[in-house]
Amino acid sequence: MKRSTHIPARGAMLLSLSISSALLPAMATENEPVVEEELEVIEVRQMRQAYRGNVQTTDLPQSIATISHETLEVAGITDLQTSLGLVSGVTRQNDFGGLWDMFAIRGFAGDENLPSAYLINGFSAGRGFSGTRDMSNVEMVEVLKGPSSALYGRGEPGGTVNITTKKPQFEQEGYLKFTAGSFDTYRTEGDYTNALTEDLAFRINGAYEDGESYRDTVTKKKTAITPSFLYQLSEDTVLSYELEYLKQEANMDRGVVVVDGKPFSNSNFYGEPADGPVEINAMGHQIQLQHDLSGDWVLNAGLSYRTSSFEGNATESRWYNADENHIVRQRRYRDFDAKDLSGRFEFSGSTELLGLQHNLLIGGDAYDYELDRLILRYRHNQAPEGSDESSSAYYAIDFDNPEYRDVLPTMYGNTDDLEEQSGQGVYIQDQLDLSDRWKAMFGIRFDHFEQTLTNRRNPDSNYSVSKSYFNPRFGLVYELADEARLYTSYSKGARPNTGVNSQGNGHDPEESQSWEIGLKWNASDTGFHGTAAVFSTEKKNILASSPNGDGTTEAIGEATSQGFELDMSYELTPDTLISMAYAYVDAQNAKEIKLWDWYVIEEGARLGNVPEHSGSLMLRQYAEFGGFEGSGGFIVQYVGTQLGDFLEQDYELPSYTLVNLFANIELTDSLGLNLNINNLLDEEYYANSYMDEWTMPGAPRSFNASIKYSF
Repeated sequence: MKRSTHIPARGAMLLSLSISSALLPAMATENEPVVEEELEVIEVRQMRQAYRGNVQTTDLPQSIATISHETLEVAGITDLQTSLGLVSGVTRQNDFGGLWDMFAIRGFAGDENLPSAYLINGFSAGRGFSGTRDMSNVEMVEVLKGPSSALYGRGEPGGTVNITTKKPQFEQEGYLKFTAGSFDTYRTEGDYTNALTEDLAFRINGAYEDGESYRDTVTKKKTAITPSFLYQLSEDTVLSYELEYLKQEANMDRGVVVVDGKPFSNSNFYGEPADGPVEINAMGHQIQLQHDLSGDWVLNAGLSYRTSSFEGNATESRWYNADENHIVRQRRYRDFDAKDLSGRFEFSGSTELLGLQHNLLIGGDAYDYELDRLILRYRHNQAPEGSDESSSAYYAIDFDNPEYRDVLPTMYGNTDDLEEQSGQGVYIQDQLDLSDRWKAMFGIRFDHFEQTLTNRRNPDSNYSVSKSYFNPRFGLVYELADEARLYTSYSKGARPNTGVNSQGNGHDPEESQSWEIGLKWNASDTGFHGTAAVFSTEKKNILASSPNGDGTTEAIGEATSQGFELDMSYELTPDTLISMAYAYVDAQNAKEIKLWDWYVIEEGARLGNVPEHSGSLMLRQYAEFGGFEGSGGFIVQYVGTQLGDFLEQDYELPSYTLVNLFANIELTDSLGLNLNINNLLDEEYYANSYMDEWTMPGAPRSFNASIKYSF
């Protein structure tokens, strides 16, 4: 059986359709005569990717890894965090008890007190608290690596993740999918799109998930719904609107407490079920406009508005008491509310000047962000003065046999503040065609940033800060052949830091400089595609959480990351596909740091949750199974030894290898079955850690099966 040709979406695809009267038939015979006056003309154009301009991906001086919707579906991946494990140099970080997405690219993760920054259709989606990202409306995930932050604004120098969502189509299509799996996990997912009129199309997709966990008493529920519309205002103008709604309920689960030489159960939950779930609600709106100007010049503009709330109680481990075999704990109530308004406009196109072809991108963006935080706390044996609780009574739980409580301690005020940020940026980029083989890129971005923090508990610590900075970007591309390009690039970047230190003062922006040298190849005749890159990044003004546990942060100085990455795919045969990702990352502290007048972190200390070696291998074989067409294969993921706590350099998480199997069968033209076995060898491992008291054990062997009806 020959697999059918699949053309993946490229960029943020919006269909720009020139429509006369009626929709063109979906298929036409090649030699069938066409009567022009009886058929409308449909012209399919591509909406240009934000911050990309009219430069083709192959000509950009940077590494870009792509994960398609088809890959996610076959692998049974429904969340962003898991999908990024298929990309070289992207590693899992502490995810705040499983309540948000946190990852590092090339060793850098950003502010550990906030979710990782990523983009949705070019708009920031990581400033608020939108839970774990569901993949039901995702067409493609791009990881744009390396020194690109000079153009993208807020982001890490290691790279930026951009999610492209599914867009409305002018022909009916859709599906319903039902999944059941281990730990009583059930998921329903759907997608439907069609034309409402000749000029207006809509789409709605989403998912509902309900499940327990391999962790005792831990449960989760999630609802995600995303309706969208695409309106052809004229032959040259397209308008799109997308709404995202998310409701998530899950227990905050900090994992297990690792005590040297003492065995434990990976299923033990050291929180309190009576705390109930943390509730996350998020709503997002995006509106985008593309207008084709003369020649190949295009105007892109858009607005995004996101609100999110994060509210609930959580009991968290503090330390292990060896004398009583207890884990001493604290209890916190968190109520976070965030609002994020952002806008962007861009002009892009090509022109000739001084005998050279210039591919220009000129744009600006702005945002207004507000974070309102309230935290209450009860901290182990520290009962507040005047309370009726015993100050000598530990809020503890047995290490080996946790017994949960019906009555939980009262919490008292800890944090009550309002942080307001606003930023404006303008940027210009020019990629010149120096010759048939040489291309050069020059870019610069100017940002102005303002931040105020109102501390309702201590007005004397209120502060305001205003900063401005320029960041340049340079790159060269040399076309070795039609199928291969050698490139190099350099940039400086800056990202505003949030929060305050223990003295109530704000922080300077996080600054970085990066370079990389790489090779891209795309041999279509053999199906051999890939990118290899050597990189180096320096960063300063990095923040770390204060050991006081009060939500304050401290600047820990400078860090460096350097290494090598490889992402590639190859068609071994017309029916056999193989893809591989590998990264070597050496991320470390760049100079000695003295914290809080008593703690010293040496120069060369490793950064947390960043393995030196990591990689994945995926093989997919198309075949017939009992007369049914389908495919099957495996994914092997390796994560090397990594540091479990930046402040405790002797605490390491051991390396691990996971083997996942998948198979999909087309039972009929419209009915398909997908089977997945994750962690086939039932490997015991740690997925991430913040410290030895907050270490998340990985999931054991699990199964799930999906049946999908397409129409």
